[in-house]
Amino acid sequence: MTEFDDWFAANDKFLTGAVAWLRERLEAARTPEARADTTATTQEPKAFFSRRTARPPAMPAAAIGRPAPAAVPMPLDAAEDQDDPPPLIMLARRLGMTAFERNVLLLSVAMELDTRIAGLCARVHRVPAMDYPTFALAMSVFDDPGWDAISPERPLRHWQLVDVVRTGPEPLTSSRLRADDRIVSFVKGLHHLDERLRPILRPLPKTSSDDLAPSQQSVAEEVTTGLRRVSADGAPAPTVLLLGPDRACKRLVAGEVARIANLHLFTLDAEDLPSERSDLESLSRLWHRETLLAPVGLHIDAHDVDRRGAAADSVRRWLRERPGLVLLDVREMWPDVTETAVVPVDVARPMPAEQLSTWQDALRASVDDVAPSRLAGQFDLDLTNIRRIAHETADVVGEQRLTALWRACLLHSRPVLDELAQRLDPKATMDDLQLPDPEKRQLEQILDQVSNRGKVYDGMGFRERMNRGLGISVLFAGESGTGKTMAAEALAHKLDLLLYRIDLSSVVDKYIGETEKNLRRLFDAAEGGGAILFFDEADALFGKRSEVKDSHDRYANIEINYLLQRLEGYRGLAILATNRKSSMDTAFLRRLRFIVSFPFPGVTQRTEIWSHIFPEQAEAGELDVARLARLDLTGGSIQTVALNAAFAAAAMGSRITMPLMLDAARAELRKLEKPVNESDFRWLELAEGSA
Repeated sequence: MTEFDDWFAANDKFLTGAVAWLRERLEAARTPEARADTTATTQEPKAFFSRRTARPPAMPAAAIGRPAPAAVPMPLDAAEDQDDPPPLIMLARRLGMTAFERNVLLLSVAMELDTRIAGLCARVHRVPAMDYPTFALAMSVFDDPGWDAISPERPLRHWQLVDVVRTGPEPLTSSRLRADDRIVSFVKGLHHLDERLRPILRPLPKTSSDDLAPSQQSVAEEVTTGLRRVSADGAPAPTVLLLGPDRACKRLVAGEVARIANLHLFTLDAEDLPSERSDLESLSRLWHRETLLAPVGLHIDAHDVDRRGAAADSVRRWLRERPGLVLLDVREMWPDVTETAVVPVDVARPMPAEQLSTWQDALRASVDDVAPSRLAGQFDLDLTNIRRIAHETADVVGEQRLTALWRACLLHSRPVLDELAQRLDPKATMDDLQLPDPEKRQLEQILDQVSNRGKVYDGMGFRERMNRGLGISVLFAGESGTGKTMAAEALAHKLDLLLYRIDLSSVVDKYIGETEKNLRRLFDAAEGGGAILFFDEADALFGKRSEVKDSHDRYANIEINYLLQRLEGYRGLAILATNRKSSMDTAFLRRLRFIVSFPFPGVTQRTEIWSHIFPEQAEAGELDVARLARLDLTGGSIQTVALNAAFAAAAMGSRITMPLMLDAARAELRKLEKPVNESDFRWLELAEGSA
């Protein structure tokens, strides 16, 4: 037999003796003299109920019941002296129950354990239908009864150990007492979460100390040290605030705290808390009771909860019961979270050096020495995901291993971002860009800085001296169609990173505070390092702050200020594109690493664009590229002309000819409201026809 089997058998033996002692008590209470004295006592209930003392007057010995025979010793008092007492005794200790309250609980529990108890209760009541325990019966059976035992403030009802089932105008003392199912199981030695808590609570997977980086491990140890200090002083456990933007890392720290403290950790979503005050307080008290029954802790996920909203109010009411150890996951400090002590700790992803070391250990000699630094410099992952990615790609060997690792890191970044922004599939390359040499050199510098961030920030020590501006923010300024989006695609293609275009309709919200919340989720999701954020038409978001004349101006300025802070703190590559640079707030311009101007293409650039506008599969006739290059069009408009001409050729079943190109060009110029010289178009058409 195992140690648990021995303990379970010992508890069964204890309960067998306790129930036998209880039966003897009930047998003694139904003797003729006991019945007579009990009847005499209950003939004058007014004198008893009118007293406001904590306990009623002493009752006659016969009414209380004769002591149990020597053959059945009372096992409860003997168990009081044990270092590891049975669950019933342990429960009485933890909840501060008197001996009488403990016996009332035993009477209620025994109804579920021994079928003979119901008959004995009916005989003591002298009413066959009353085959259940009542408070009046307990008063007549057990020593030292106390009226306050049935009050809502005492443990029996405060902790919902017993339910008082009242029917109609029935007096409280003659109402049925029913033991709570969870308490019956606990007394029996069976441990399980209360059924009423199961819909909102779920176990948090256990963590290993290897899952945490040394910096995170030190945070967990700091928390547990503080908890031990508070526990030694006898004060209630404080609420631990886990601060930071990374939910996964905070859960790892919470799991490690529970592991060190030897607690089973459950998690609760703040949004799942009931809104009704009575329901909330009842569930909170049930959970507090769980903390007294078993070594458990609670992790509340309020990561995305507004601390001024209804869900936050529910969390505060929940915590008023002081329900044991609570680790509250929030993004930022809640100054008024609870009346008890609060321990705030900042939790971050592993430091770059810790990620690099983990990559090196996970990959060992399977890749070149540069690969771990490239992965650690680009991606910001926790240790669990680093090891998982290394394991999943272990079958790939040779030069393909780094490619497989890189792709796996990108896939890790995708799920959340796909919900918040539009992913673009980069098709353009750096060779496709037709820009003046100075602008091309700027793009090359952007590529170099993204690729060598790890070398500069960590290898040269800049990260230790900077806490902001570690990302690369770029502004692409120029007219519509001058190649800003193509340049963003070319950078993503060259860097082999995901490219996400931010849809303003999914970010900007008319409700106050929602825009900041959407932007926060977006930036947090992109912090993993596998994506480039592309804000097209950025002046709509990053416009100048205005003079505050009303509340709308004030909240609009708050949104811009928040953007300024997040842009400066963002550690990835963010590209802002605008065709109205003058509308941008100057504070944004100061925070930008590069400003790349996309000029209107000249004849030389337009000639190159026209020369490579059609794919190899497209059947194009002899085109006068020099003539087409003289048309005052941007690269985006040239692409539109070529595409419209191709559709016209497909409809006619012919090659793409110069007349079709001219028709499409004329339509594009008119669409853009630019002057059209018809004589030039007729001359070109006649020349094409004669050829």
